[in-house]
Amino acid sequence: MSPPRFPPGLDPRITAARPDLAWEGLRGQVPAPRYVEGELRRVAAPTAPLRRQPAADAPLDTEALHGEAVRVLEADAEGWSWVQLLADGYVGYMPSQALLPLEPAPTHKVTALRTFLFPGPDIKLPPLGALPFGSRVTVTGERGRFLSTGDGFLFAGHLAGLDQSESEPVAVAARFLGTPYLWGGRSSLGLDCSGLVQTALEACGIAAPRDSDMQEAALGAPVAPEGPFRRGDLLFWPGHVAFVEAPDTLLHANAFHMAVAREPLGPALARIAAAGAALRAVRRL
Repeated sequence: MSPPRFPPGLDPRITAARPDLAWEGLRGQVPAPRYVEGELRRVAAPTAPLRRQPAADAPLDTEALHGEAVRVLEADAEGWSWVQLLADGYVGYMPSQALLPLEPAPTHKVTALRTFLFPGPDIKLPPLGALPFGSRVTVTGERGRFLSTGDGFLFAGHLAGLDQSESEPVAVAARFLGTPYLWGGRSSLGLDCSGLVQTALEACGIAAPRDSDMQEAALGAPVAPEGPFRRGDLLFWPGHVAFVEAPDTLLHANAFHMAVAREPLGPALARIAAAGAALRAVRRL
């Protein structure tokens, strides 16, 4: 299937349209032989891959976390759903088995890097699985130090209400130090540079696009690339983004270290420039 032609200004990464089908909300903007309203669903798996094509070996563009809402535009007989993530608008293919009905609505989110889901309120029980930072869950009751959900029991100290926000994005990002680099990843099992930035900002109540070029265009106000920089500034290169952690250090998920790493600012700028990517922009939130 050849990709659709989008009018200027519509980004194919976040435009729910194919040559044969488009979201109803795009009627009049993108030509398609058929438009659908879609059905809202929620991610039931700890993480769900969003792939470029409906195949397990297709490139991973991003991930959806447990409890995230998606709009399902089409589900095929091979077990794939063509979806759009409601949080950041990203479009792609997700395993249908990772999705469940939208209700009940989440009430809490996971604030630990990972937390175990137990079949009962007892740490000695074999866990059913683990949910990553940012996952959303529906709390239905309380049993001692645990909160019950429709899926099992979670340690109450690892959860916060959806209305609670972290205070500082760089501090959130620093919790992920040592996390392996994963292109398209958004969890504490692996994430990429823009996934780290998006995750840290969202934890602080700041909505952020998914990819670094989108973040460069949408976030903050421009700062002179020669500095000086402040904690929380975002540094952008072609295809890469990093947090300024302090005037002389940066924090980023990167393929050089294959991990979330802290680096001295000057040597990092020189190393990246020597690889052919000069600092392009600085944005201050």
